[in-house]
Parts: sequence; C-alpha cells; structure tokens
Amino acid sequence: MTDLPRQMTAIAIARPGGPEVLKPERIAVPPLKDSEVLIKVAAAGVNRPDVLQRQGGYPPPAGAPLTPGLEVAGTVVARGPLVKRYKEGDAVTALVPGGGYAEYCAAAEDNALPVPEGLSLTEAGGVPETFFTVWTNVFERAGLKSGETLLVHGGSSGIGTTAIMLAHHLGSRVFATAGSAVKCRACEALGAERGINYRDEDFVAIVKELTDGKGADVILDMVGGDYIGRNMAAAAMHGRIVNIAFLKGSKVEVDLLPIMVKRLTLTGSTLRPRSVAEKALIARALEARVWPLIAQGKIRPQIYKTFPLSEAAEAHRLMETSAHVGKIVLVP
Repeated sequence: MTDLPRQMTAIAIARPGGPEVLKPERIAVPPLKDSEVLIKVAAAGVNRPDVLQRQGGYPPPAGAPLTPGLEVAGTVVARGPLVKRYKEGDAVTALVPGGGYAEYCAAAEDNALPVPEGLSLTEAGGVPETFFTVWTNVFERAGLKSGETLLVHGGSSGIGTTAIMLAHHLGSRVFATAGSAVKCRACEALGAERGINYRDEDFVAIVKELTDGKGADVILDMVGGDYIGRNMAAAAMHGRIVNIAFLKGSKVEVDLLPIMVKRLTLTGSTLRPRSVAEKALIARALEARVWPLIAQGKIRPQIYKTFPLSEAAEAHRLMETSAHVGKIVLVP
C-alpha cells in the first residue's frame, strides 16, 4: 500500500519509573524485514511484562523495538517481499517482541494469525500474549490433558482468564485463586469449578478437599514467593508446576522433598525472547486447536477496559491496582 506516513505516534519510556514516564512521541514508522508485515494498529494489549519493562526490569531482546507492547491487532498495510500468506487489507492479530504501543507495528508473518471469526479488532488485540503463554506453558510444557485438574493462580488476570477458559473447554477441571469474592465469581463464570479467595482461604486445603485428597495435576503460577512451597503441597502425584512470573519474588527457602515423594515437575518459561520459529509453532497449534473454539463462541477474550493510546499511563495505573478482570487494551 502506498502513501504510508513516514512518522507515527508511539509511547516511549522516558526513563525507568512509574506510569507517568510513559509519554507519546513521534518516531519513524518501522521498516520491514523480508518476512514481516506492517500492521496499522487498531488495538494493543497491555501486559505485566510491559510494566516490568517500564520499571527497568525487563529490557527488550536484542533487535526488538524499544517501544513497549507485545501484542497487537489491526490491518496489514504493507508486507515484505517474502510474505506469502497475508496481503494488504487483511485483519490480523500478532505476537511481537515490542513496538505494540504505536500507530503502526511490524510483525513476523509467522507470528501473526488471522483475526478469529466473530472477534472485533479490539478483542483480538488482547489475544496473542495470553493465549500463546497459556498454550505453551499449560498444554505443551505441563501437558495438561482432558480429565486432569488445573489450579490457576491469578485467575482474574488476562493470563488467568485465558487459562480457565481454555482448560475448561478442553475437558479439564479448573480451580482458580483470586483476591475478592467478585473476582472468584468471575472465574467461576468462565469455567472454574471453584474460585478461591486467597486473602481468607487456604488454596492448598480447598484443592485437596475438592479432589478427595489427590491435589492438582497442573498448577500455573505467576506469584512465586511462599506459593512455591504451597504449590508442591497442593500438587498431585506426578504433578507439574509451571512458573511464568514471580510477583512475590523468585528467591525462597523451600523443602524440595515433595519433588521426590510426589515425583513432581517444577518448570517454567518466558515467551518474549524466543525465536520467530519457536513462536510460529505455538501460533500453528493455536490456529488448529483454539481458533475454532473462538469462532464457535465458546471462548472469548475478556476485555475489561480500553484506553486511547495517549493514555497508556492510565492503563498502567489500572493494571497496577489489579482491579481488572481480564485484559486492558490500548486503542490508537
């Protein structure tokens, strides 16, 4: 497509700090590599890694844009010479290593997917980061199978709501922790058998009770800290515990004996530094296994609130309150 602007508005991180350091600025529209598409951004998801990057704790991978933002949805307006699948005008959603908080964003063709039938571009902007993360960690690394039990911590977050919906619709029992009665009921509405208020309930005891003493086959944890030892207590024999973040810290003193006794697997992963090829494999699995569920209306990303791109700081302030259920999205 011709007549593309040379410059665009994007959100810069003026310096490491609070939400106030997020400032709109004018920068060049990103150039395309041979296998990339240029997306006119209609929606960009806000995620915890963006907050960490803003605070100075999660720098972009080598070669990635300094602009924050790991997922976008919009319309293809240009493409590199090796792009085969997408053409100008196609509606896509894409996982990107950075650059999402902008009017235009470059994405690897293999890390983009068509917007699922029935989804708005705003909804699609809140899909890639959470769906890629949940799929690779819960279903690939931890191998959750139909009939097994999943415990999701942070059940009302974007990751949590996605994990609940996917596991429920793929045949698993799901329990989820959250910080209020309202959030627990929201988790249950999405498919969790029981929402557990971590402020006044013991998730270890409740999971054990509801599974007749067996425990959870898979635990998805973004909390860390004292949850690490408690997860091992809540896990079933041959249980798999997957850490994807450490909101309460990654350094703890813990008794590892349960790993031997229960034959547990403790694992975890990050998504952003992975190669285009690795992310492409996840994209293909999602398109085959999950996109049909979205098209059938069985799964729908939970969008809590949208903000104009210029109000990225307000979006981060909301995320840091943890008051939201589901996703926060910027709409350029």
